[in-house]
Amino acid sequence: MEFFSPSKGKLSFEETFQELIDYISASPKERYKLIIGTDSQTHLNKDVQFVTAIVIHRVGKGGRYFFRRDKLSYIESLRQRIYFETSMSLEVASRLTARLAENGYAHLNVEIHLDVGEKGETKDIIREVVGMVIGSGYDARIKPESYGASKVADKYTK
Repeated sequence: MEFFSPSKGKLSFEETFQELIDYISASPKERYKLIIGTDSQTHLNKDVQFVTAIVIHRVGKGGRYFFRRDKLSYIESLRQRIYFETSMSLEVASRLTARLAENGYAHLNVEIHLDVGEKGETKDIIREVVGMVIGSGYDARIKPESYGASKVADKYTK
């Protein structure tokens, strides 16, 4: 699992994790949110570009983010795409929370930002994907509060 940082370039999962820990350790008394969100975009050739973002937000004082890209062949329905986005975010969250727990950061709250909202085509599946996230033990956010997916990840799906 490889990530990209706008300031550091390509990073392995372990290097990404270490960057997160270093960022938190630089100001340990601050409050942090660890956000994971995935967005996707279907391109003309029918491939679907998925981008999963990890955002470490030092509340009120900025943050850093990392992202990874995955490309898949055409996915038939929007529902399947949203489910796949959610599962990709949950996969990254699971790996991160395991590593956080091993390193004394189990207290760090993880939010999954979903690219669904009350307006538009995705409103019918909000309850389903939010249930997936909450059932996995994470907090879920939807639009307009899901900036990890709808802003950060979205920026790199084009």
